[in-house]
Amino acid sequence: MTTPRLPDQALAEPIDRVSRRWTFGVVLANVGVFAAWIGPIQVLLAQQADAIDPANKEFVFGLVTGVGAAISVVANPLFGAISDLTTSRFGRRAPWVLAGAIGGVAGLLILAVSGSTAGMLLGWCLVQLFCNALLAAITAAVPDRVPTVQRGSVGGWVALAQTLGGLAGVGLATAFGGIRAGYIACAVFLLVSVLPYLRASGDRRLPERPLFRLVDFVRGFWVSPRRYPDFGWAWLTRFLLNLGNALGTLYLFFYLQDAVGYGDPGTGVLILVAIYSVFVVLTAVWSGGWSDRLGRRKVFVTWAGVVMALGALVLAVWPTWSGAIAGAIVLGIGFGVYLSVDFALLTEVLPSARDRAKDLGVINIANSLPQVIAPAIAAPVVKVLGGYPVLYVLAAAVTLLGAVLVKKIKSVA
Repeated sequence: MTTPRLPDQALAEPIDRVSRRWTFGVVLANVGVFAAWIGPIQVLLAQQADAIDPANKEFVFGLVTGVGAAISVVANPLFGAISDLTTSRFGRRAPWVLAGAIGGVAGLLILAVSGSTAGMLLGWCLVQLFCNALLAAITAAVPDRVPTVQRGSVGGWVALAQTLGGLAGVGLATAFGGIRAGYIACAVFLLVSVLPYLRASGDRRLPERPLFRLVDFVRGFWVSPRRYPDFGWAWLTRFLLNLGNALGTLYLFFYLQDAVGYGDPGTGVLILVAIYSVFVVLTAVWSGGWSDRLGRRKVFVTWAGVVMALGALVLAVWPTWSGAIAGAIVLGIGFGVYLSVDFALLTEVLPSARDRAKDLGVINIANSLPQVIAPAIAAPVVKVLGGYPVLYVLAAAVTLLGAVLVKKIKSVA
């Protein structure tokens, strides 16, 4: 880890552009944490649920992912708030990046040796707990260090990292020929991925230990939408867009297996994620830079949501392998723009520099809460309320609503 800059700079609005080396460290850490999540969610947990209880695989999978997502709802803002208060000589963020990686590795290794639903629950909850600590810290590093005029570009690279992480995670989950080997590969990759950031973080130390009062700490997790309406609208729109995305992607393995009839759904998921990733790459970085140059965010996010809704409709009306490929392409185009520009938008509606990680953690509840709600909605829809066509129409409708409500944000163009 590098020596922190002068401590009185910890809360200052950043002015100097960040280096490519720093950006690479942030991007790779994001790749690692999303690989640790998406490899299990898209492939390994589904395979493990099928191996443990084939007759009730949807229930086991939904239970494990739903409880894990509930953990993440609490963990992300909690660890974000704790990192805001951290006075380590290595800075506020770097210690939690390291601790999160180590804890996430432990959870993945427990999953690797689990042969029961209880073991899956324990391992996945640990992964969610500690990887959210890592994510809260690495996400807050961006508004800590990146000036506003560069956030669209850096947000594009972070968006690319999430996509590459998904591709890497699915690749690791399928490349080693077994559930246990897949988990171990994800664990090793997670640990290695944070090392470049830890070596070049330049994380800034707080000038003094903040006064801590438990009542104020707990109250701080409520950000009044009346006092900060743009923050409230940003939270709601992200929640809706992520709920639509969760409804559309959570059961992709089973969609290929049961609706499309694809012979090897694990490999099918890998192919679709690869295709999707190519189109996210093609749109994420240039759209973030374009947004920086125009000084506009909302129009990009709105149209990205519209395109994502169209991708979900393709999956609803065309449940074939060709349709799945077409849906992956359309979703990739929309999601690349959304991830890069929406992240820049969010950093511009944060109420306080002192509480950046906590406030971003509250925003990230809008990422994780849909993972709790989506299984409760998707399972009955798939089983008794119309199957996958109804599920993907619902995903499109929710996504479109989120895209329209972005216009309610007033302080960002």
